[in-house]
Amino acid sequence: MTSPIPLSVLDLASVYEGMSNAEAIRQTIQTAQVADALGYERFWVAEHHGMPAVASSAPAVLIGAIAAATERIRVGSGGVMLPNHSSLVVAEQFGTLVALHGDRIDLGLGRAPGTDQLTSSVLRRGAGPDSVDDFPNQVVELLAWFGTIPPLENGIGSKLVAVPGAGDSPQLWLLGSSGFSAQLAGMLGLPFAFAHHFAGSDDTPAAFELYRERFEPSALLEKPRSMVAVSALVADDAAQAERLALPNSLLSVRLRFGGRPTRIPSLAEAEAHEWTTAETVFVTERNRQQAVGDIDHVTRRIRALADSTGADEVLIAPQGPDLETKLRTLREVATLAR
Repeated sequence: MTSPIPLSVLDLASVYEGMSNAEAIRQTIQTAQVADALGYERFWVAEHHGMPAVASSAPAVLIGAIAAATERIRVGSGGVMLPNHSSLVVAEQFGTLVALHGDRIDLGLGRAPGTDQLTSSVLRRGAGPDSVDDFPNQVVELLAWFGTIPPLENGIGSKLVAVPGAGDSPQLWLLGSSGFSAQLAGMLGLPFAFAHHFAGSDDTPAAFELYRERFEPSALLEKPRSMVAVSALVADDAAQAERLALPNSLLSVRLRFGGRPTRIPSLAEAEAHEWTTAETVFVTERNRQQAVGDIDHVTRRIRALADSTGADEVLIAPQGPDLETKLRTLREVATLAR
């Protein structure tokens, strides 16, 4: 008998062509409620800016709404892009969420800006050009704001206190898609989540090996703890799954080959697109790295990814041209956790 795999959900508050932001957010909350009822461990949303297809630009606000609409499931960020913000503001926001919802809040931290360079410069106005490179220091600051580590020499955690924040720490995770983040998570003794759903390759297991090699026990964690994110779509057969994945694939192609960001195109638009050889190769390889197919294939793919990485948990990013397809995926994949 195969052992169960702890499963969680990553949702981007997807905005489809012809849909309002309000409807996208309603669908995300509905998805969280289904995930809660199915027994998923956690439900994460991600910070993106200037992307018409993603309505989760303000994770702390959305997390509060999702936590209020669910009962058991952990709710958090996958992630908050820390260089876009003051560490004090993030501590206050998530300290407030913990004060409201108790030990159900996660704070996943990312190093990338989650947007283009122009938007990033506006978000970080006054922060200086090296803010991304200062990410390790920002993470340490956040730990001090929450009181997880002793106060820093600059007064953070002693003369300067986050209220709420100090004593109200969420569960912290470090997110990444490279060896840099894996090493940093290990050195700081933080849980690590790898973004295989968009940066996946056959080298993904190497990041987990690096994380475990560099891991140092901390006040938060005695031994390594990791999670891998994978895109998933369950359909009746492989051909139908590939067809239903076309809208997300077309959006990825537009972003990959320098097109303007758009909302997620309709299935009809994606099917009518004149796919070039380069685009087809890109999509085929992308789907090979993810979990797209019938339930047997998706199950095998998720188990194989968990086994090859040694991840303690799998974060499912459901795909599809509509809410019904995404919810079907979550319902069928949920059997892996039982």
